[in-house]
Amino acid sequence: MKVAYITDDIYLEHDTGIAHPESKQRLIAINKAVEPLRHKLTKREPIWVSKEILQRVHSSEHIEHIIEASEYGIPIDSDTICSKDSYKAATKAAGAGIVAIDGIKKGEFERAFCAVRPPGHHATPTQAMGFCLFNNIAVAARYAQSNGYEKVMIVDFDVHHGNGTQDTFYEDDTVFYFSSHQAFAYPGTGMENEKGAGRGEGFTANFLVMPDSGDSELLDIYENDLSVYVDRFKPDIVLVSAGYDLHESDPLAQLNVTTEGIRKIVRLILDSADVPFVFFLEGGYDVDALGRNVKVTLEEMLKK
Repeated sequence: MKVAYITDDIYLEHDTGIAHPESKQRLIAINKAVEPLRHKLTKREPIWVSKEILQRVHSSEHIEHIIEASEYGIPIDSDTICSKDSYKAATKAAGAGIVAIDGIKKGEFERAFCAVRPPGHHATPTQAMGFCLFNNIAVAARYAQSNGYEKVMIVDFDVHHGNGTQDTFYEDDTVFYFSSHQAFAYPGTGMENEKGAGRGEGFTANFLVMPDSGDSELLDIYENDLSVYVDRFKPDIVLVSAGYDLHESDPLAQLNVTTEGIRKIVRLILDSADVPFVFFLEGGYDVDALGRNVKVTLEEMLKK
């Protein structure tokens, strides 16, 4: 498989401050860990995404708020930080997905991994939160639809529920949101009875796992549930919120998934449909484990 690896040094300039878990050290560790695979990957750089494309998901007020917060270094909240280069980094984080979709459409590669920061899946159409400024995967979903991929499936294995992604598509029957996440964790959304509304009813599926769950509980979801929804929805493309904070070493969560378990989850996702796949980095805050986990993801993506 031809796999693009999309990243940029501008992501290192998003300064969250001393001791913040979502630091540039995450991306530095990932880039170091995947170095042995570089010769197999198609390197691409993200674009600066336009306001017009961002506005397919986010309100103009939200975008202007991020611009202003970045200009003056004003934090959105105690967790979600803006420095002078945060808007630039965030527009290129969203821009990575645009490059991925364009490259797949042109036949340059079949899969892509977007090694970006800040992450995105907590950002709602009107609110930055949970370390996230713009919802990178939601922006990519709308862009994919404008390029002929009418039915988009989003799979989110981050330990935290992607409330922003769910909010964006909750009443939409053209985007299916599938999430597994730890119960009782931030942000407290993603109950199993949240299945969509209006035209989108039945196009959201949430799977809660209890603290201390490990490989077997997560693999059960991806072996026995994901394929049912994929077969029913028949997506044209699958986008993945790849959050590695479900790993046993992560300091911000209480799941016990191993690196080998993550490899198997990724394999099950890739085997679920014969369509293009784009992965977006979300969480994962033990930097050494994060590098290893992204590396095994790319190893699986490079296989048929």
